[in-house]
Amino acid sequence: MRRPVGTAVVIAAALTLAGCGADSSANTSAKPELKVTGAYMPAPIMDTMAAGFFTVTNSGGADTLTSVTSDLSDDVTLHSTQGGAMNEEKSFAIPADGTLAFASGGNHLMFEKLTHKPQEGEKVSLELHFAKTGTVKISMPVKSATYNPKTGH
Repeated sequence: MRRPVGTAVVIAAALTLAGCGADSSANTSAKPELKVTGAYMPAPIMDTMAAGFFTVTNSGGADTLTSVTSDLSDDVTLHSTQGGAMNEEKSFAIPADGTLAFASGGNHLMFEKLTHKPQEGEKVSLELHFAKTGTVKISMPVKSATYNPKTGH
């Protein structure tokens, strides 16, 4: 009699674990729900190059930022910073129910060969291109060259 009870316990445990696994991955195939916040560009010091920052919050399934376009530059690239070294990236994954941060000293956009040098107070139009969501248009305000979002200055 003990054997069937033990087998039943093992089967019940396996079904419970299988159920947990299915629940934890359920959102990976769900539609991404992206929100872009905190976008800003420090006023560039040089006439030819600028950086951009923002945060993507995802309350749905996983997605990937594949590129960024802007009328400010035909050459907008995605970069990561690791150990003080800047690396150009082809894309950035945005996890299900997660965030992707572009912040000073970390991931960032590089705008090269600017059509003009944007001034503080100006707004730069961007199109963020995602693998699943498609194109999301945002307006990136130009802040002071020393702007720090943590202090607001």
